[in-house]
Amino acid sequence: MITIKRIDTIDRIKDLIFEQTYNDAIDRTRSSYFYRGMPDASYKLVTSLSRNCKGSYSELEQPLLDNFIKYVRIEDPTINESVWKAMVIGQLYGLPTRLLDWTHSTLVALHFANTEDNLDMLSQRDCVVWRIDMRDLNKNLPEKYAEYLRAKKTFVFSLDGLAEVAESIAQYDTDMGNRAMVCFEPPSVDQRIANQYSFFSVIPNGITDLEEFLESHTENTVKYIIDKKLRWELRDILDQFNINERMIYPGKAGIAKWLARHYFVKK
Repeated sequence: MITIKRIDTIDRIKDLIFEQTYNDAIDRTRSSYFYRGMPDASYKLVTSLSRNCKGSYSELEQPLLDNFIKYVRIEDPTINESVWKAMVIGQLYGLPTRLLDWTHSTLVALHFANTEDNLDMLSQRDCVVWRIDMRDLNKNLPEKYAEYLRAKKTFVFSLDGLAEVAESIAQYDTDMGNRAMVCFEPPSVDQRIANQYSFFSVIPNGITDLEEFLESHTENTVKYIIDKKLRWELRDILDQFNINERMIYPGKAGIAKWLARHYFVKK
């Protein structure tokens, strides 16, 4: 089930930021929620592979990855350690993949929801933050995947852990069918992964519409729709928390994006 919550005042942003779960057993706050922010509330949850290759994505995925590995190997000889590592590296550099980006941080998700290439659009459309609950999603996992998580006392896979239970894309698709998907924490092969508190979901070919899957196979998914009238104020508040382009994208490109927005003159 997907619950839709509208945020139309700045005060209600607190409902999103402070919704993490307190764990009585360890006397700490430990959240199993992941978030994805997008600048337009009408955008669908689709992978770059699906957007790029349309209905041919299942046939084109493997040659796309094979060629990426072939051409990148001279720069990174370890790229073919596993298909999942190749996907992570490819995703970071713009290769269309079946991975979908999530973050463990509500503030990072709000950054992506309130980022526009054309800054005039910040006040023109509602944005969205999706929330999924990994403990909720993991109830659907095949037994060998669930057993791995229980043995490791975690609710999310590492890259090596995923490679251990699913050696190939074909095996993963067979295991998941249209009933489940895995999320994993990538290794910090790039500073952006660490700064963005990144996680990836691996969308199996059997799930052709992720939102339909979340509606029918989960109980704790939330779609937060944030009113467009709040976006500039929220964007400036995030800056005060140092959640901005120079942190999200460390280096010259991030600094340039941050300064361009900082000095942007609204109409």
